[in-house]
Amino acid sequence: MRDPVRGAARRAGAALPGRTAGGTAAEEGVRVLTRLLVASRNRKKLAELRRVLDAAGITGLELVTLDDVAPYPEAPETGATFEENAIAKARDGFAATGLPTVADDSGLAVAALNGMPGVLSARWAGRPGDPDADVANYSLLLSQLRDVPDERRTAAFVSACALVSGAGQTVVRGEWPGVIAREPLGQGGFGYDPVFIPNGETRSAAQLSPAEKDAVSHRGRALTLLLPALRELARGSRD
Repeated sequence: MRDPVRGAARRAGAALPGRTAGGTAAEEGVRVLTRLLVASRNRKKLAELRRVLDAAGITGLELVTLDDVAPYPEAPETGATFEENAIAKARDGFAATGLPTVADDSGLAVAALNGMPGVLSARWAGRPGDPDADVANYSLLLSQLRDVPDERRTAAFVSACALVSGAGQTVVRGEWPGVIAREPLGQGGFGYDPVFIPNGETRSAAQLSPAEKDAVSHRGRALTLLLPALRELARGSRD
């Protein structure tokens, strides 16, 4: 019976786990890195995953983005939940490239807006892909909350991360509670970071160092939950 996973890997020109084109890694005396597709073009997300892997001591994974593989049709993010969108993106990437694929869908849920922007966070102002989309999105949010008192400005960043590979699929979720500031604070981070103040902090997410943010952020928490599956994937590069 044909193995569809191995077939996908061969079509993509990817080495099968533990093997190079000429033979086994052990035979050739080299370590084979497992290529992991990060289904995003956001280099900051890539850097965040790399930092989390490094902090966990996970090696053996070569991270590539959508810009590093042949283009393929990307399904629109039409899921009703972050989890639905994350798993759809990861499945699409794996099916198209044969590479293990990790994807996330993240956003901001504001209590005073009944959980919105939610899954619409990236396109809240109707300018997805625009270089100034982040500023447009959080500026619209601030205007919508202009008359909302401080005690009702509670919110949470939410991230669902999915990994799809020949071994199956894993989906995890991380949340980061806080409040919405009255004005943008800080120049770091991306997305809604400048207007989000985590619980227990006086600084915005944009004012935290990358290490501080990785330790407590929604995506950092989700990626931490995904580490066992990523560690197992990396172990295949040593077998």
